Amino acid sequence: MRELNVVISGFDHYDGVEVNPAVEVPKAIAEQGLGVSSAPDDPLEQVAVTVHAVSIPVSFAKAWPTLKETIEATKPNIVIATGLKHAARGVMLERCATNLMDAIKPDADNVIPRREPIDPNGPAAYWTRLPLRSILNDFTDDSIPATLSSDAGTFVCNSLFYNLLNWTATQERVLGGFVSFPPVVPAHSSQHGLPLDQQIAAGRDVVREAVRYYLKPSS
Repeated sequence: MRELNVVISGFDHYDGVEVNPAVEVPKAIAEQGLGVSSAPDDPLEQVAVTVHAVSIPVSFAKAWPTLKETIEATKPNIVIATGLKHAARGVMLERCATNLMDAIKPDADNVIPRREPIDPNGPAAYWTRLPLRSILNDFTDDSIPATLSSDAGTFVCNSLFYNLLNWTATQERVLGGFVSFPPVVPAHSSQHGLPLDQQIAAGRDVVREAVRYYLKPSS
């Protein structure tokens, strides 16, 4: 049986956030796995997927080195970074990482970069390597509210996303992308967000479709 490694990262702390989906979702998937497919011809049935979760600081200087350390230790085929968008109503699939740091609040190191490139020699932007349309189709089947997001902003989430795609561009075959989760709220809540179990299900859908796409790339 073929073996694939997947790394899922999440930021380790957000001020005022009691339950952080960017920690809980990667942790749950790494501990509980992807579940059993109901389709006998699913390519997932022919591969053993190991998921590694890592929590990283909300730091421009430390986020990517922390993720890269796990990448170097595990040699993943797929890397999915995650974060939290406080105003999101559902899961947001990030399409583009831009070569820009422009913060209006300090990161964990009390750094506030203003209109600075992430890589002065890098391209203006990178597009995700994840199969977003297939993931959205799974979300629809599982009744998970979600949308495509044009970019991941200009704070640490975007910086990590850009560095990840900058690195995957030098690799022979590694998929990379970024997913933003909404706040965790109770079921049937009127507040913006989703219950944690629904967000874990969304994370599993992202990993499953990324693995299927890795095994059988399509346009």
